[in-house]
Amino acid sequence: MRAQLCVLACGFVVASCAQYGEVSHVRPHLASRSGSGPLALAEQTIAKAMQEERARPLRALGDCLLALQQASRELERDPENAVAIRDYNFGVARIFQILQDTRLDPWKSPLTVPSAGGDFVLTHKPDSRPEWNPSLYDFTPADEYDVHGKYVTQRTIRPGIGAAIVAVEREPNKNARQDFAPSRLFYSVSVVAHFRGNRCELEALDPLASETVTFNGRTVPLAADFTVPLAVMLQQTDPKKHEFERLFNPEKFADTAAIERLQPYDPNKTVVLVIHGLMDSQATWTPMINTLRGDAVIRKHYQFWFYSYPTGYPYPYSAAILRDELDAVEKRFPHMKPMVVIGHSMGGCISRLLLTDSGDRLWMKIFGRPPDEVPLSPHVREYFRDELFFRHRPEVGRVIFIAAPLRGSNLATGLIGSLAHIFIREPKLSSEASEEMLRVTSIKEEELKPKRRANSVDTLSPKSRFVNAVNTLPMTPGVPYDTIIGDRGRGDSPNSSDGVVPYWSSHMKGAETEHIVPSDHSAHQNPRAIADVLHILKSHAPDSNHLRRPRRAETKAAAPGARLRPWREIFRHRFQLNRPLLADRGSVRYRATDIAGGRPRALRMEMNFMDLSGLVAGSMTDPPVLAFASNIAGSEAPAVASGTVYPLTTAAPHSLSASACDCPVPMKQLKQPRVTNARRR
Repeated sequence: MRAQLCVLACGFVVASCAQYGEVSHVRPHLASRSGSGPLALAEQTIAKAMQEERARPLRALGDCLLALQQASRELERDPENAVAIRDYNFGVARIFQILQDTRLDPWKSPLTVPSAGGDFVLTHKPDSRPEWNPSLYDFTPADEYDVHGKYVTQRTIRPGIGAAIVAVEREPNKNARQDFAPSRLFYSVSVVAHFRGNRCELEALDPLASETVTFNGRTVPLAADFTVPLAVMLQQTDPKKHEFERLFNPEKFADTAAIERLQPYDPNKTVVLVIHGLMDSQATWTPMINTLRGDAVIRKHYQFWFYSYPTGYPYPYSAAILRDELDAVEKRFPHMKPMVVIGHSMGGCISRLLLTDSGDRLWMKIFGRPPDEVPLSPHVREYFRDELFFRHRPEVGRVIFIAAPLRGSNLATGLIGSLAHIFIREPKLSSEASEEMLRVTSIKEEELKPKRRANSVDTLSPKSRFVNAVNTLPMTPGVPYDTIIGDRGRGDSPNSSDGVVPYWSSHMKGAETEHIVPSDHSAHQNPRAIADVLHILKSHAPDSNHLRRPRRAETKAAAPGARLRPWREIFRHRFQLNRPLLADRGSVRYRATDIAGGRPRALRMEMNFMDLSGLVAGSMTDPPVLAFASNIAGSEAPAVASGTVYPLTTAAPHSLSASACDCPVPMKQLKQPRVTNARRR
């Protein structure tokens, strides 16, 4: 016990030392080679402006505008001139640097700026949206920051025209809670300068909403930096400092339980709501969001929100708060598109409660009698009603579970559970509810016997009465869900574990896809898991026709120990396939009957031409067809597909008739196929 406590204490110390996001200021400079002719002169003018910025700010601003005008003219002649693009973007950034450092203000009224080439008039393009009022923000060019930290390991940028600027709200937003916005907004804007003679108009655009911009009469890519605002937000808000406190004293931080959006609301985009786990915060999603925002399809179709909460609360109570938040979201933003929810660890358990109808089954499992027959005080009765009576949320269109202990974790019954009882302070109402519940119910021998009202760790125990009762509730039909499970790279599923949650706890029979990734419990930060989430979201997007094919990485042979995927898995689970019902966007949907249970199941099998060629070659034992397909494919995809079904033509536990499988020839008696390494399909 003492050794375990030492290891745990060391883990806390190490975790507390690592900063999630850090930014340091650097002096920006023009990289790579210098331009020639007018561009060389423009670069010299900018260098001069940077030297005299403090002493003569207006003069320095005039020099920057003059240099920027020269770079803009070069781009008008040659829009693809990389040096001109670099000089132009650098010039726009230096204008914002001077405005920020000297507090010059072109936002309220046009600013007259003297220069060697005559006076410039500097102004901005107005925006009717209140949150886009530039007077509300401090602006810093992104190229003035060097970013690093535990959660900021790569910089996600998009090349193009414009300067990436970090906008930070100057004052706390008084209406933030009603608008589901953070108390202060940290955001990336891309700024383009348009010249009409000596009049320069600055146009600020949202890089998450605009991929291109009209510049000099042409449509060109818009530059962006998606990482720096996240790093600045992590450093200035420091969400890590309250993670332990929100676990050990949840009532003190009750007002921090809320949904917040990370960007301006767009009714044309689907909300991705991320929910963190135990002893964590919204900061934990930084690596995933930073990566996903680098994809144009994600930017086009999705917007990121998060639900954060004190993790010392029992997760049924945190789920009840989330339902109240979702009700308020519906009133503030009616007619939203069905959202995608991604839950990690205990956040996955909370997400699970959004996909089911409890009826009175949970209440009856806990109390054994209808609510009116249980002698509870009115406020305690209402407390349990909020936790135990709920319906699935119609605004949820998909859920992705990552390392979720849906059936509990044995760690919650050991040292961690004991420490939780010692250190987690229960809220007053929870304490009263605990006393009354234990007074009117009896605990079975195999169930967890709490010494007081269950805390968050107790509700993650496999012996929890609530956990076992929830897993008897069916999922709502028609709402797809996916699972991502870590195996620490051991390739030992289904006997695997991510070190905290075992496979048997995270596995869900009805999941549309299941992904095993070589990760510990922080699977949501694993590159393979993030790539899986990217693929799921892109497949879920409205115009996902182009995604109905395997990813490039899936055309190669699997590493030893890789988990078997659909084709071999189908037969391993003894499915009998009937005639195809429909073909949709390159996929074939089969109606499958579970031979063991006789229950109908819908399976989606996604194939491209190379997969199909390999399957045909393997099922008909036709080497020439396989050789032809492999030759034109230039990859191992046909061979993998062929090897997946070839053993089934001679060996399996059940015989499949030609009519059942739509095979052109009768199939022989099948034996159990020999398990080999097959690539995930």
